[in-house]
Amino acid sequence: MRTFAVFTTLLFILAVVKPTLADDSISDGIKAKALPLLKALSMIGTPYKLGGQNPIKGVDCSGFVKHVYKDTANIELPRTARAMSHEGEKVAKNELKPGDLVFFGTRKKSVSHVGIYAGNGEFVHASSRKYKEVMVSSLDDGYWAKRFHGARRVLSEQESGPPADPQ
Repeated sequence: MRTFAVFTTLLFILAVVKPTLADDSISDGIKAKALPLLKALSMIGTPYKLGGQNPIKGVDCSGFVKHVYKDTANIELPRTARAMSHEGEKVAKNELKPGDLVFFGTRKKSVSHVGIYAGNGEFVHASSRKYKEVMVSSLDDGYWAKRFHGARRVLSEQESGPPADPQ
């Protein structure tokens, strides 16, 4: 059922944003905010690898987030979830927007896991638990709800989107 919700969200984004990517009437900020989530959702099923930063060989949670934001918004985030938790603007849980970073304390540390909020109370992350892959989970799931440690917004309205192709 969760997969259906994610693909519904993805289809909505594609239906609303994709046809208008060339349309100048849609702000670059809206386009830029959609790209990280689209990239994150496209990586579902990528294998988990501790310390991994390469989607072909595998990624860990922070490697996943770092890759998504570098690839789609040319934002260079720190390597660890803990360091990422100091980037951008703090966001209240009830004000989360797709693309925000969500943080969890999973190893007796205040912050040791990071994911990308997808909307509808769900987030995309590279999980080392059970399935060991990039997947979608619910913030309301007992495991994650107990370990939620905050959220940050690293992409502002002024971000320009993906890096320009060098010529």
